[in-house]
Amino acid sequence: MELSATAYVILGMVAREPQSGYEIKALVDKTTRFFWAASYGQIYPELRRLAEAGLVRGIDASRGERKRTVYEITADGRAALEKWLREPPRTYELREEGLLKLFFAGALPPEEAVATLRAMRDHRLGVAEELSAIEAKALIKDLRGDPFPLMVLRGGIEFNEWFADWCGRMERQLLDPVRERRSS
Repeated sequence: MELSATAYVILGMVAREPQSGYEIKALVDKTTRFFWAASYGQIYPELRRLAEAGLVRGIDASRGERKRTVYEITADGRAALEKWLREPPRTYELREEGLLKLFFAGALPPEEAVATLRAMRDHRLGVAEELSAIEAKALIKDLRGDPFPLMVLRGGIEFNEWFADWCGRMERQLLDPVRERRSS
């Protein structure tokens, strides 16, 4: 069975501890969404597929009248996750609408294209700030001896800071191309 990236997100989350679909989505929103998002519309169908394939097992954890299923990884699920983790990444995709707009910005005067760079810079600074706040909390919490989430978090902070800086340099280049060419 070919697994989607969302399936591996789910396997990774339930490998840490059994969780409901709602809890998986909440955790994705706090962690991987900065580089790999997953919606409820992806998570719940994928949970069904994983359960049918025997890679996760649903456990009834209803609370009174409220039906609730918590999923845990099975031995086959753990084997699938570990196999995938040992393979080199196949997708190196950055989807950034601002870069797409900037690519085609030659249709505008440079002064107008700068607005795209400013919006991207402001967004990246906001993300870096948000990730830094998460990092401060993560340093206080016990990370169960797993250094990798913090490593990825720090990579996200540095990437967003670099991207914001790049946007600033490109803005200056657009607004004063002669000066930028002389300083290069």
